[in-house]
Amino acid sequence: MRVLVADDSVLFREGLVRLLAEAGHDVVAQVGDADALVAGVETHEPELAVIDVRMPPTMTDDGARAARELRERRPVLPMMLLSQHVETRHSVALVASGGFGYLLKDRVLRVDDFLEAVRRVADGGSALDPEVVGALLARRPVPLRSLTVRENEVLALVAEGHSNAAIAGRLHLAERTVESHMRSIFGKLAIPDTGEHHRRVLAVLAYLSSRRGTP
Repeated sequence: MRVLVADDSVLFREGLVRLLAEAGHDVVAQVGDADALVAGVETHEPELAVIDVRMPPTMTDDGARAARELRERRPVLPMMLLSQHVETRHSVALVASGGFGYLLKDRVLRVDDFLEAVRRVADGGSALDPEVVGALLARRPVPLRSLTVRENEVLALVAEGHSNAAIAGRLHLAERTVESHMRSIFGKLAIPDTGEHHRRVLAVLAYLSSRRGTP
């Protein structure tokens, strides 16, 4: 898989490039700021972009803002955000389109988990760090008050990118039971099966929108 890596920390970036290369991926470019990220995607057309949230020029949320710009330009480009901090402003819009991950950098140290998340995002799925999900949900969980404790647990794992089978294993439930919980969640969140939208993504968006800040 062709990967572009964007991170202003040379040491971290080189380590990430080596990790991806040893896993068999082709790192087509590595850049250190948000402007170079956008230009690099246009030039090299990667199959996945791994992006640091805080990069030059302002060292705030430049990487996340560049990711939103890239999503508008290239809607199907999978992207993985990495950060030492949780930045929630742009995440709702990004997760809506699929092929998106947001992990804390400590997670990269768990090599197998990280490479699995990379594969999942590249395949069009999602991979959200539990701490990211927690931050997105922390302030105003009111829209989800109709969900049971178990349904909230199931939906939190969906938001992290897990399949029904994986959720069943983690919660020690039958997969059919997880499917039943998902049907209940869709009903309580008023997400109809119209065939026009991805219901799981819409459920995750409802989950995350309670923490939506300024656009």
